[in-house]
Amino acid sequence: MVLGFSIALIVFSLLLMLLVLMHKGKGGGLSDMFGGGMQSSVGGSSVAERNLDRITIVVGLGWFACIIVLGMLMKTNS
Repeated sequence: MVLGFSIALIVFSLLLMLLVLMHKGKGGGLSDMFGGGMQSSVGGSSVAERNLDRITIVVGLGWFACIIVLGMLMKTNS
C-alpha cells in the first residue's frame, strides 16, 4: 500500500512540475529568466489557461492527498 502511494506521489509530483512550468508567465518573476518574458502573438487563449489552472489544482489536490495518506500509513506502520 505504501509503495503504491509512493509511486502515485512521484507521478503527481512530476505532473505538477510539468503543469506549473506550462503556465504563462505574468512577468517580473523567475519565468522571465527562462524566456517567459518574451511576448508572442500566438499566446494561449484564456479558455486554455483556465483549463490548465483547473488541471493544476486537481493534480495539486491529488498530490496533497497522497502526502496525507502516506503520512497516516507510515504512522500506523510504526
